[in-house]
Amino acid sequence: MSEYDGILCDIWGVVHNGVRSWPDACEALYQFREGGGRVVLISNAPRPSASVRELLDHLKVPHHSYDDIVTSGDLTHAMVAERADRKAFHLGPERDRAVFEGLNLHMVDADEAELVINTGLFDDDNETPDDYREMLACFRASGAEMICANPDAVVERGDRLVYCAGALADAYEKLGGTVHWAGKPHAPIYDEALARLRTAAGHPVERGRVLAIGDSLRTDLAGAMSSGLDALFIASGIHGNEMVRDAALDLPTLERSFREAGVEPRAAMTRLVW
Repeated sequence: MSEYDGILCDIWGVVHNGVRSWPDACEALYQFREGGGRVVLISNAPRPSASVRELLDHLKVPHHSYDDIVTSGDLTHAMVAERADRKAFHLGPERDRAVFEGLNLHMVDADEAELVINTGLFDDDNETPDDYREMLACFRASGAEMICANPDAVVERGDRLVYCAGALADAYEKLGGTVHWAGKPHAPIYDEALARLRTAAGHPVERGRVLAIGDSLRTDLAGAMSSGLDALFIASGIHGNEMVRDAALDLPTLERSFREAGVEPRAAMTRLVW
């Protein structure tokens, strides 16, 4: 790891699975920092980084494993602030309302919305994107724009996958709706994370000396490639059922999946370990 000065590490699926953290992953990040590297956690969580830090504390992810956190919720807050004059509707669970803190928004019902702030499904334990067909069609008919606070389509929660805001945003784009994307794989969150990395290091950090770690082909690997960063793929996250067999990498599936997704990570591991 001496060839890298910084790490941008995904959280959900690499550091924890939504239910418990992975001590080996936390230790790996700590060891990298002990060697002089800097670590910024980069997440598509549709909440401000302060609330993500609280979750990490709850899951016993030690502070010494990272220097800073940047989330798609941070970027969503800024994007909503730029459009604060529009009639807004929150599509998502109550737990994500922290993304609006400090903003004076005109919140309305779905049928009046000019701006849809999509943080996910109302009940991701029981619903699927199919339950939102009529609502999305109404948004499209009225010309409402959508801000997607989490481009992930699914996320790991314990031993199962649940749908995220990205699945609804995908469906809305297929209807012809306009979507503004916050988070990975889009450039703004990487620009912010790299700026945080420079601050943590106290000096400029070249992109060629930064490693991005993640478990999603769609967001983590695609985002790393488009931002000019090397990537380490963690196969046991959301793609675990496809790419891990008997606790080992399924290399033929892995190679085919990379080829189909158009990504070329520097390396792959089942889980993040030092």
